[in-house]
Amino acid sequence: MLRESSRAPWGRSALTSALAVACLALVPVLPAAAQSGAATASVRGLPDFTDLVDQVGPSVVNIRTLEKASASDSSADEQMLEFFKRFGIPVPPGATPRGRQERNGQEEPQPRGVGSGFILSADGLIMTNAHVVDGADELIVTLPDKREFKAKIVGADKRTDVAVVKIEATGLPAVRIGDVNRLRVGEWVMAIGSPLGLENTVTAGIVSAKKRDTGDFLPFIQTDVAINPGNSGGPLINMRGEVVGINSQIYSRSGGFQGISFAIPIDEAVRVSDQLKSSGRVTRGRIGVQIDQVSKEVAESIGLGQARGALVRGVEPNSPAAKAGVEPGDIILKFDGQTIDKSVDLPRLVGNTKPGSKSTLTVFRRGGQRDLTVTVAELEADRPQQRAAAPEPTKPQASAAAQSLGLTLAELNAAQKKELDLKGGVRVVAADGAAARAGLREGDVIVAVANTEVGSVKEFEAALARQDKARPVNVLFRRGEWAQYAVIRPAR
Repeated sequence: MLRESSRAPWGRSALTSALAVACLALVPVLPAAAQSGAATASVRGLPDFTDLVDQVGPSVVNIRTLEKASASDSSADEQMLEFFKRFGIPVPPGATPRGRQERNGQEEPQPRGVGSGFILSADGLIMTNAHVVDGADELIVTLPDKREFKAKIVGADKRTDVAVVKIEATGLPAVRIGDVNRLRVGEWVMAIGSPLGLENTVTAGIVSAKKRDTGDFLPFIQTDVAINPGNSGGPLINMRGEVVGINSQIYSRSGGFQGISFAIPIDEAVRVSDQLKSSGRVTRGRIGVQIDQVSKEVAESIGLGQARGALVRGVEPNSPAAKAGVEPGDIILKFDGQTIDKSVDLPRLVGNTKPGSKSTLTVFRRGGQRDLTVTVAELEADRPQQRAAAPEPTKPQASAAAQSLGLTLAELNAAQKKELDLKGGVRVVAADGAAARAGLREGDVIVAVANTEVGSVKEFEAALARQDKARPVNVLFRRGEWAQYAVIRPAR
């Protein structure tokens, strides 16, 4: 509740006014420049991007992509015109079917999309996103001074979403490349690009996170810089005027910016661009394993302790990993001495290794570590995965210890072992109770119990008998061609 103040007597009010005038007379009048400096001091700590825009802006370009119209495109555009007419919507200028124009009897390419890019070198090399130039029949690059050039694609890599294009020009202002390792979470950054086709648009924010995992080969920089369609391929710039990333993705449920955007780290992009400039393609290494994360529960149950490394779920036949002796269920802890904290670290390290190189894998198997030497091969185009045939049924065997876990088991015959490329194991005929809660099901093949390989039901019983029946037990099993761990917790 607000209280109304009481009025002071006239004499006191007059005295107060007189004192106020006297005090004002004693305050020196500051020059306009000094007043401006005081105002600036009051907002000191807030970033000023004006010099950065002047410095980097001339190096940021607009990229328009064109494609040749097809008959189906023409039909779709005619339907759109009919839609405009039916609902009384004014027809946009030039919105004839596909805005088609003919030149010398040939149909001209039509607008397809808009993106951004930035100048890498004074002789016209420009970096952008692969998805910006994908499928384009023509590229038009517009410089900030409004000069336009036709560009050609030097190379594009879809896996990292990096592309390099070239225009015939000299004396262009190239960007300066920054050091991503110096980039800190909470640091101010700026983006320049063409969101929604609005050229030379500047937005700013902070680095929200680093090494954000959204893809196999790239740990992204996450920011809250406003990024929208058309910003793709534009630079992410630090307060030193250096490019630290390429704006590439947003997280959105609406299609527009929602406060989360991702940029490709510039060191990764430059590494890719160097290969694109030299050969037009990117060469990556591969060892032929299917991997997964290691859960905390599995790590503790097998004696690994901390959840780390990459769990090998499958090994391709005749692959470098198979020849090196890697087995399903192994956990790869290091590659060439570099620690694998998360499973996504492995494909990045292997991918950056030159094919033909000999590398060392440190794996955790059956409670201990060992080093394996692998010869890295070249990663080819994605191939469809082949599913292993289901093993033929065999006669189930009664087993008191297995049944206490909810398992009914059967032996594997020689044909099944050959088909699954296994030395031994026991097949799960049925799983309920604790086993079912752990994720086991009919058709799975158990190959190890409590870090002990099992080749038969008898060996399974013996391994289980050595364990404390009140404690959880880890089980390594195969489902089809993939291996994984389960932790069975006996009912109490």
